[in-house]
Amino acid sequence: MDMTGEERIPASREAVWQGLNDPDILKRCIPGCQSLEMKSPTELAAVVKVKIGPVSATFNGHVTLSNLSPPSGCTISGEGKGGIAGFAKGGADVTLDEENDETVLRYDVKAEVGGKLAQLGSRLIDSTARKLAQQFFTNFNVAVSSPTEAAG
Repeated sequence: MDMTGEERIPASREAVWQGLNDPDILKRCIPGCQSLEMKSPTELAAVVKVKIGPVSATFNGHVTLSNLSPPSGCTISGEGKGGIAGFAKGGADVTLDEENDETVLRYDVKAEVGGKLAQLGSRLIDSTARKLAQQFFTNFNVAVSSPTEAAG
């Protein structure tokens, strides 16, 4: 599955970069995130509960940040195992560009699923992934552009 998109965030590029590297902000923004822990400056461990069609699963995973180019962008790679439900793995290239008083966050995602999840069909998986990605970026936009509102 491939997915590209962009989010316009009314904040400086540095603020958006800081948000992408803040586990507390990320935990609040990732749909279904139950825990997110920084293992090192470039590695995180996460537990995320998601429902895709009839399959509900809790994924234990890890995320690695690479190709770091602060505050211009990075590559985010991850893999999660959901027990009998299967696995999901993939990566995203994220770039941050300043335009006027906004930051344009662009992403190019490549992902794959296996196990029971793969049997659900690509249309359902794609639509769920797009919905989860949009939910994350909407939440992230609010958290970064108005940090006091997101904290409450």
